[in-house]
Formats: sequence, structure tokens, C-alpha cells
Amino acid sequence: MALRYSKHHGLGNDFLVLLTDSLPPDAVDQSVALCDRRTGIGADGLIYGVTSEDHELSMKLFNSDGSSAAVSGNGLRCLAQAVARRRSVSAIEIEVETPAGMRHCSVSATNSPKTVVVTVDMGTVAAGPAPDVEDLMGAVAEELGEAGAESMGVRRWEACDIGNPHVVCQVDDPEEIVLDVVGPAIERHFADGANVSFVAVNGNDQLELRVWERGAGVTSACGTGATVAGHAFHRWGLIGLKSVVRMPGGDAVVDLSGPLTLTGPATHVADIEVTDV
Repeated sequence: MALRYSKHHGLGNDFLVLLTDSLPPDAVDQSVALCDRRTGIGADGLIYGVTSEDHELSMKLFNSDGSSAAVSGNGLRCLAQAVARRRSVSAIEIEVETPAGMRHCSVSATNSPKTVVVTVDMGTVAAGPAPDVEDLMGAVAEELGEAGAESMGVRRWEACDIGNPHVVCQVDDPEEIVLDVVGPAIERHFADGANVSFVAVNGNDQLELRVWERGAGVTSACGTGATVAGHAFHRWGLIGLKSVVRMPGGDAVVDLSGPLTLTGPATHVADIEVTDV
């Protein structure tokens, strides 16, 4: 039986989406096979939008390595766009159940038929997990050696949880960080892994962020990472309640003034019919 997936990206963070009545038993294997960028379609993750008999929508997200994620800001925007396209509308309000709780998504049209803007209620930010060492950055610097320690330049850091664990690191210049070296070196000190963001203030209420994501590696953008960075940098007194987070894939807006929200684009790439995985 052919399955019809759609591919979307949120600021270059790309996902395959399947709207379905039930989660397939081989969901993990499908995510690994289809997300492979050489032998599959290619994506950072695969999202199942599962609709129950009472029409409630839930999100099940698997990273490209087959691991699961409780929530994704970019993924929620992509799922919301897929639902809007399925219903042939350009604007919609939907509630999505995630393992991290209910998330409200508000979809608005843009001048492009391929792109919408979505505001997602991101829930709350809590304290994150503790690392397995007391001096995290000291341990990482020692493991990486002299050159690695010099390249890190982490001024301060904080572990946060928004459904997914995160480590927010304040640095002078995120571009100087070798993400695929320093990111996993920090992540492996957390029992369940963590997304690791390297962030700097880049103007009035503006942040620059680059990220290493648990289960996906280096990505162009991270919605939950942007959200917790806005939260942490505001708590540190470095930015206001509303900030623009600039990432390699583009900009998102984090607003802490009411319900914690993330606003950014979602772009439809293609519809793909898969007959065999």
C-alpha cells in the first residue's frame, strides 16, 4: 500500500510528515530509512500526525537516527502546515497533543503559496538535567585538549527542559564553534543526551544561535533551542521579553510576555508517495 508523505522545512530544519490514523509498527525503521540523505528521501526527522476517532491530533516525532523526541518547535510548524494543506486552507488553529503536553498552533498565510507563518505555544521551560560531572565545561575542555578548550569560549551555560533537554551556552561567536566536535562532547555528559546551543547576543533583543541536536546532529535551526535560549538570556538580563533568534536557516521570534510562543515560517517542499520502505 502506498503512503503519501509530505516534506516541509522550518528554517532549513526539514521533516517528513505522514498524516495517519495510527502509528505504524515499524515507525522507527521507517524514520531511519526515509530520513537517510543518501539512500532515502532525506530529512532531520519523521513526524506522524496521528488522528484519533474523536479527531484529536497527536504528534509522534522520530529523529533521523530513530530516536524519539517529545516536541519540536520547527516540527510542530511543519505538521500544522501539513494539516492546513490537507484541509485546503491557508489559515487554521489546531491543538496538537505531544508527549510534552498540548501545543496550540496558529497558522497564517503569506504571499507565497508554499510558505505559512506559524505561532506555536511552546509550554514552559523547566530546569534541565544535571551532567555527570561537577565542572562540565572544564571536563569537556580537558577531553578536547588545548585546541578544543581554546575554541569553546563558553562564558556560562544552563541546562533547560522544554520537553526536550537542552544545554544553552553563551559564547562570544557561535561561528567559531566546531559544532560536530564540541556539541557531542558536551552532550555525552548527559545520561539521556541533550540538544546543545551556542548563542551570542547579536544586537538589541537579538540572538545568534547555532545548534547540535540530539538524534540529528548539526541542523540549520532548532525551534525548542531558540525558545530556551530566549528564556535563558532573558533570565540572565541580556535581552527583553521578545527576541529575534537568528540561525543559519533564518529567523524565529520568541515571545515570553504571555504564553511562551515561537513564531516562524514553515515551507512545503514536496509530496512524496512511498510504496516500499
